[in-house]
Amino acid sequence: MSAADFRKLADLFPNETVTHSYVQDIELPPVDGKSPGTFALVTLDNGLDHSKPTTLGPNTLIELGTVLEGLRERAARGEIAGVGVTGKPYFLVAGADLSTVKSVSGREQGLWMAQLGHDVYSTLANLGVPSFAFINGLALGGGLEIALQSTYRTVSSGAGALALPEAFIGLIPGWGGVYILPRLIGPENALKVMIENPLSNNRTLTGPQAYELGVADAMFEPADFVEQSVAWAAQVLAGAVAPERTNAVDPSDADVAARWAAAIAKGRAFVEAKTSNASPAPAKVLDVMDANRTLTQAQSAALECETLADLMQTDEFRSTVYAFLDLVQRRAKRPAGAPDRKLARPVTKIGVVGAGLMASQLALLLARQLKVPVVLTDIDQARVDKGVGYVHAEVDKLLAKGRISPDAANRTRGLVTGSVSKEAFADADFVIEAVFEELNVKKQVFKEVEAIVSPECILATNTSSLSVTAMAEDLEHPERLVGFHFFNPVAVMPLLEIVRAPKTDDAVLATAFELAKGLKKSAVLVKDAPAFVVNRVLLRLMGEVTAAFDEGTPAEVADNALRPMGLPMTPFVLGAMVGLPVAQHVQESLHAAFPDRFTVSGNLQALIDNGVKSIWAAQNGTPENGAVRSDPGGKPFIPAESLALMSFGSTPSTGEEVLRRTQDALAEEIGLMLEEGVVAGPEDIDLCMILGAGWPMFLGGITPYLDRVGASERTNGRKFLAPGVASAPAVCNPAASDPAASDPAVSDPA
Repeated sequence: MSAADFRKLADLFPNETVTHSYVQDIELPPVDGKSPGTFALVTLDNGLDHSKPTTLGPNTLIELGTVLEGLRERAARGEIAGVGVTGKPYFLVAGADLSTVKSVSGREQGLWMAQLGHDVYSTLANLGVPSFAFINGLALGGGLEIALQSTYRTVSSGAGALALPEAFIGLIPGWGGVYILPRLIGPENALKVMIENPLSNNRTLTGPQAYELGVADAMFEPADFVEQSVAWAAQVLAGAVAPERTNAVDPSDADVAARWAAAIAKGRAFVEAKTSNASPAPAKVLDVMDANRTLTQAQSAALECETLADLMQTDEFRSTVYAFLDLVQRRAKRPAGAPDRKLARPVTKIGVVGAGLMASQLALLLARQLKVPVVLTDIDQARVDKGVGYVHAEVDKLLAKGRISPDAANRTRGLVTGSVSKEAFADADFVIEAVFEELNVKKQVFKEVEAIVSPECILATNTSSLSVTAMAEDLEHPERLVGFHFFNPVAVMPLLEIVRAPKTDDAVLATAFELAKGLKKSAVLVKDAPAFVVNRVLLRLMGEVTAAFDEGTPAEVADNALRPMGLPMTPFVLGAMVGLPVAQHVQESLHAAFPDRFTVSGNLQALIDNGVKSIWAAQNGTPENGAVRSDPGGKPFIPAESLALMSFGSTPSTGEEVLRRTQDALAEEIGLMLEEGVVAGPEDIDLCMILGAGWPMFLGGITPYLDRVGASERTNGRKFLAPGVASAPAVCNPAASDPAASDPAVSDPA
């Protein structure tokens, strides 16, 4: 590919936020009385503050390549002894510009993008003098590959988020990482970085972890990181320091070849368990890593480029970018329908009704994140003491793990108190209930609380399925009640469904959204409708699979029918984790509202009535804490005593039939939810499923998947999303990389 082709590619993206390459000459400090020479330090900076990470697009890469070519010429003339690359504060580089990558208009341009990166990085690796990467902060994907292509690397002990997350976003580490990393830190460690971490909620490495693995040769403190790194580079260039790489391997060695093969096999098993191979990218990472054990770096580069070009055209990649960039990074920060934040009221004290597990989790989160007093109440002192005790014990665990300071631990313990009297809420600004999921119980709670609190105090319910409108009907001020639905575990799950009843006012909603932001949760505005979003979708899915089971479909067929979707767990395992009684209760609420679409399983009720916690048992044991045990080699089965409680029909289905039935049911339900105005658009349903149910990014939530498999058109006569939102554009136009082109606010809800 020629320089003219690269420039042609870059010209297609005039709106790219360019990361510039600034060069500074530094006279290296003397070593043993003699300076090693002049050092050229390249700083990558887009000129924006820390909220706008540096990224790599075609124009950025061309500028970096031009700068590196100039440095190679200077090195040939003997003007410089070494070259370093670092970033603006907190960042080396956050990786490729996903908006740009998503907008390439065809395979050829995707191939150009991949080749451009390799061309630039090859220059860095072949400057004629040693190159150094000073990893001062976040380094993801192509950002970390800049470091890997350098001769030597240092890392800040304060650096966070070092990763090759491409398997997570539907690509491969395509600019040399998949070739270099296994050789640098060993195939097993490379597997962890390139497969296990990305597919485990996109886990990343800290600076110390990266140093421990051998990704970096030296580690320095953040305060004077660049100065220390330059001094270390001088030592290396003078020959006074020779970094040891104890994890590095030679893949031509027979023992290493065996380890390499074992790592690939382990990786394939991990991918199958995590994704059911529903996304092509993780398997491609392993394919390239497997092949390049015997390839030269140039041969691997060619394979990486071809693979990247293919993956950029997949709907799974486009769905991932839609989910990650358009939804999680953008829409979640600008919730559709949220009132003006200026209407929000100050919240200086919070009450929590109940002191059970959910209430205690809420109290801990509220106190830790908002740093305001939180008071728990319950019907007797023993329950109150247990709830407060739970909070204190969890704080002690956080302290023991070093996740909070002793001062923060003491402050959090002091903020959470308990009382058997709701009079403790008299000066509260916000009171949330987390009591038994029964409408009359919750109505009674709010009646008692309203008699005590001020007229301005906001009342919130954590209900998962009950009508917020019904809860408010007997209140003197129904406009003060809002749904504030957390997901379990409260500290981990990022979604908050904020439920607006017909009379909920804007100031209450604005306060709820500001609290969500303070809690570091992503909030979605939801209309008061049965089970809101996540539970309505999940229960429709679980209901179809359970119905097929009740009709006579073998359990293993019914429960594994949805594996092609790559969901985090099967429906029966999900039911056990949630708790069969809880799932059945929500199903009953939905059946009452929509009896033709949500059925209540008599078989599940029989298990619940007899104290059975899960449909499945395991060969070497019984379910513990409502979940199926995963004993090595154990295959789940239904115990004879459970089978004796159930009865089945005589119309079994195949796995393919159950899958199609479920796809169509989900398309129907989501279509109806959008007609009802439960949320502003399909993007919000996708965001809810990703953040509230842990659905994989490569599905794009749910609606892109239903569009892709034809369920949307089979059921509703049209797709949920417009072409190009989470799929290939109908008309190829890479100039649509205008930021507005990927803004979900301008996508067609049809």
